[in-house]
Amino acid sequence: MSNGDTADDIMGATYRALCAHGYADLTMQDIADESDKSKAALHYHYDSKHELLCAFLEYLYDGFAERTGAPDDGTPRERLLDLIDDVLDKPDGDDQEFGTAILEIRAQAPYEPGFRERLTRFDDYLVDELTDIIEAGIEDGSFDPELEPDDTAQFIVTVLTGAATERVTTGRPVACTKQMLTEYVETHLLADPQEVEA
Repeated sequence: MSNGDTADDIMGATYRALCAHGYADLTMQDIADESDKSKAALHYHYDSKHELLCAFLEYLYDGFAERTGAPDDGTPRERLLDLIDDVLDKPDGDDQEFGTAILEIRAQAPYEPGFRERLTRFDDYLVDELTDIIEAGIEDGSFDPELEPDDTAQFIVTVLTGAATERVTTGRPVACTKQMLTEYVETHLLADPQEVEA
């Protein structure tokens, strides 16, 4: 088994263990029980549960960036709405229990710099992606030239994060958020057609 296979196995076991036990009760033995490795073997690769979970967040980030990477084709409006949909749509097989465990990890971020640093990467990535799309829309004249791209991107990410948290904590679907963000794009981001023609 290659190092890549080993890492994938451990990350898969971590996912299953988080779904089964949540963050607070999770132990290295729980993760070992979900894999074909012993607890000692896990400690060979990761000194502690915290280090393993930091690696797991990096693994999730790589998958998230791959899943949501905005393609360069399409108009800025289409790319922006596609990215919003990609973020709000749950990946296949993403369990409620896992979402709850990730929310528990997020709640530890103020006290755990390793968690905070890695979770911040998710938001920074989204802000950068959205900012690039908004700047492209301003450049081609389809978006309002008065927009502040970074501020607008930060706002959208805040809404997306809130919607994801609400889905986990209340089970409320994200359809309303999708609809309202689509209306926000149409009414606040797109350039006034009359001004464009002028």
